[in-house]
Amino acid sequence: MNTVQGPHIRVLSAPVNDKSIFNVRDLAYSAVFAALIIVLGYISIPVGGAGVPIVLQNAACILAGLILGPRRGFLALLIVFLLGIVGLPVLSQGKSVLTALSGPTIGYLLGYLLAPLIAGILSARAPRNRAGMAVNFTFAFVAAMLVQYFFGVLGLMWRLDMTLIDALKVQIPFIPGAVIKLVVGVIIAVGVHSALPDLRRFGSGTTSAPENAEPATPR
Repeated sequence: MNTVQGPHIRVLSAPVNDKSIFNVRDLAYSAVFAALIIVLGYISIPVGGAGVPIVLQNAACILAGLILGPRRGFLALLIVFLLGIVGLPVLSQGKSVLTALSGPTIGYLLGYLLAPLIAGILSARAPRNRAGMAVNFTFAFVAAMLVQYFFGVLGLMWRLDMTLIDALKVQIPFIPGAVIKLVVGVIIAVGVHSALPDLRRFGSGTTSAPENAEPATPR
């Protein structure tokens, strides 16, 4: 008995534009980093008389930008701030955002929010090799930290009626710790991107077919 075999159609995957999947992934990454930022906020050392402690939280804000990129890093900080605005103790010394906004650390909070954007943008085109990444990440980390201190100084001048010189002097005890955070932060960021080189490519919203894919044709 003769059989008739219909044409076989080979269909290759076409580009997918499912942004919801990547938005969920972005939110997941940002939420994890937000949790890390909150946890590190409970590690603080009070110094000086201005009520500004040495914390690891400011370094975590910069790392969010270096590791996740500016968009997801900023999203991580938004999550932290939103939780703090509703009253949760997400900042150093168990403070909420509203409590901190009424104190001398208000400027540092603005610096926290901008830090992942600065670090993420400046490190967006970092070289793939470790040495190149280290140099680029160091520059980005320092720039983001200077932004934090800049707004911190402005906040002290506003809330404590300090002169510029006095507000700058308040920053001096933080310098040794800042250097340590810089070194450790760059090492962590380089290590993460060496192990996961495509980490910041997620979230593009598209998944392309292979370059050598042929169009679907009947056979």
